[in-house]
Amino acid sequence: MGLLGKHLGSTPEKAPADDVLLLHSIFCMAAADGLIDDAEDELIRAYANTLPEFRDMDGGQFNNAMDASVKIAHTYDRDMKASLVVLDEIKSDAVRKKAFVLAVDVAMSSGDIDEAEEEMLAAMQRILRIDDELANKILEVISLKYQK
Repeated sequence: MGLLGKHLGSTPEKAPADDVLLLHSIFCMAAADGLIDDAEDELIRAYANTLPEFRDMDGGQFNNAMDASVKIAHTYDRDMKASLVVLDEIKSDAVRKKAFVLAVDVAMSSGDIDEAEEEMLAAMQRILRIDDELANKILEVISLKYQK
C-alpha cells in the first residue's frame, strides 16, 4: 500500500446525514462573519465538488444537500455558531476529521483569520472531538498551503 492508499484506505461507513453535516461544517466556517457572499457560496460549491461525498451528485442533488444545510441554520435563527451543535451527530470519525480539516482550510483561504473564525474553529474542534495534537497537525499542514 502506497502513501496515499495508507491514508485514504477504503471508504469508511458513514450515515447519509453525515454528507449534509459535512457540508454544514463548511457552510458554518464560510459564514463565521455572519454572511455568505457570492464568492463564499462558490467556494463552498468548489470544496464540495472535490469531495467524494458530493463529486457524483448532480446539481439538483447537491442543491438539496445545500438546502438541508441552510435549513439547519434556519433552525438556529441563522446563528451559525449555535448551529454547530448538530455536528455532534456525525457518525463517522473520518467525516468528523474531514469537517475540521475543511473548516481550517476555508478559514485560512480568506487570508487573515479573524476573531469570529477563531471562535468558530475552537467550537468546531470541541464539538467534533478533535484532540489538540491532531488540530495542531491540521493547522500546521493547511497553513503550508497559504504561506507566501
